[in-house]
Amino acid sequence: MTLETKKNVFVELGKFLSQFSENNTIKSPNVLHNETFFDAFQELIILSQSHNGWYTPENVYFSIQSWSNALTAENLDQWLSAYTLENQNPKNIALVLAGNIPLVGFHDFLSVVITGNNVIVKTSSNDQHLLPFLAKYLIAVAPPLANTIRFVEGKLENFDAVIATGSNNTARYFEYYFKDKPSIIRKSRNSVAVLTGTENKEELTALGEDIFRYFGLGCRNVSKLFVPKGYNFDAFFEAIFEYQDVIHYEKYANNYDYNKAVFLMSNFKLLDNGFLTIKEDQSHASPISSVFYEYYEDLPALQTKLDSENELLQCIVSGGCIENSISFGQTQNPQLWDYADNIDTISFLLNIA
Repeated sequence: MTLETKKNVFVELGKFLSQFSENNTIKSPNVLHNETFFDAFQELIILSQSHNGWYTPENVYFSIQSWSNALTAENLDQWLSAYTLENQNPKNIALVLAGNIPLVGFHDFLSVVITGNNVIVKTSSNDQHLLPFLAKYLIAVAPPLANTIRFVEGKLENFDAVIATGSNNTARYFEYYFKDKPSIIRKSRNSVAVLTGTENKEELTALGEDIFRYFGLGCRNVSKLFVPKGYNFDAFFEAIFEYQDVIHYEKYANNYDYNKAVFLMSNFKLLDNGFLTIKEDQSHASPISSVFYEYYEDLPALQTKLDSENELLQCIVSGGCIENSISFGQTQNPQLWDYADNIDTISFLLNIA
């Protein structure tokens, strides 16, 4: 298959996904293989929360729409124009995927397939259905892909390189287990936001999207705020009030009750609005339903601190006061060329000996 053919296959997948949204799912007569896949995918979306309690329809639809927006001919062309992809010698690439948010491993899957390699996928037990379904759709559009895509449940075998994602603990296991293979080992990372006190309500409400989307389970979710000395959190709490319905999800509410109780029993000073606690803490990794904060004295010193912690951070959100930061509300809308951990997956795949 040529690169253009593979691009077109993923564009067709993007068109298929574009039909599904939380409030306006419409079956299009112009989408390939709808008669086979449309109703089945709609049912899978509805059933996703029974497979994983965090995969609410709202969040699954959000992920689907994000990928629909990404998988356009223009985006694929822009992303891949920097590489020479034709006439590559196919390698067998193993993927060990996470399952914290819906389709979290799709970018790695896309990268392997689009570069002409064979992909061997070990899905997370928390996300076993969405990606295999989309792979079946891709194969229906382009049957030769059946020879290049394989899902496995047991031991990974006969692979040339691996991309594995997990916690810091599992990363140590991955590094040992895959020590003799070229690899990308993704560890735990967190995202932070830098506030100056000059943000308007719209910006702070958008920050709520960065905090609450996927219940805060993604590495691109903001889990830590840096605020100037003397910062007043009233405007922040007022702006994020529209996310209050998050507390009606049982799994989130259970985490909120538990983590709040642990903090209070430890005599930590908390600010609390009934669905989110914020706590002063130097760590970047806050538990579900909580955000940590830390005071800073001046932005240049904070910039230096964040630069030194680059390997711990996935995203930095600000109104432009920090270099290379993302705008409020945009952490869960990465472009195809926004690589996880700032590791160029395509270059890695193209340089496997």
